[in-house]
Amino acid sequence: MATPKSKTSKARSAQRRSHDALDIMPCTVCKKCGEKKRPHHICPACGAK
Repeated sequence: MATPKSKTSKARSAQRRSHDALDIMPCTVCKKCGEKKRPHHICPACGAK
């Protein structure tokens, strides 16, 4: 069974996880009610496209 020769440092494991951070979700304003909604999704407040 393969085992690591040395301990993986905190910096090395943090570099590997650097792409796991959450991005800010884009949002637009609904033309009908003015609430925030995701682009190309139905408005959760009024149901408009």
